[in-house]
Amino acid sequence: MKKLLDLLNDNAEFTTAQLAVMLGISEQEVKKQIEDYKANGIIRGTKTLINWDRLPDSGVRAIIELKVTPKPETGFDDIAKIVMSYDNVENVYLAASNSYDLIAMVHGSTIQDIAEFVSKRLSTLDSVIGTATNFVLTTYKQGGICFTDDGEEEEQRSLVL
Repeated sequence: MKKLLDLLNDNAEFTTAQLAVMLGISEQEVKKQIEDYKANGIIRGTKTLINWDRLPDSGVRAIIELKVTPKPETGFDDIAKIVMSYDNVENVYLAASNSYDLIAMVHGSTIQDIAEFVSKRLSTLDSVIGTATNFVLTTYKQGGICFTDDGEEEEQRSLVL
């Protein structure tokens, strides 16, 4: 039923009736599969993608890379749980990188707000041995959704041709 997950990932607003028609199965089967996915932790929620760049005073976002010393018993899990616990942390990933181990997506009111979070919260954690902060300037695509398709870019490219 990966097709159901693909459809939900593309548009979580599809009704079970619409999904049933697209998949060629009954609505009850769709409901049952969704319930099973939720019970097994495969579907963890739904979320609206918001283009924060279009709102005044929406704050700033940053990608924080963390070099971490893993714990012998739990590896990176314990430090990832601590980083995840902060309200301004949106996402945390374990990375396969030569330089950094964890990547955290964070938001704040100002650049100084994020700088203070890194210097006073993240860099002071026992396992953290280094950080790098990258500020997000523009979001072009997120969650498979293009945030720049307002028509202006299309018109500019056609003029060049």
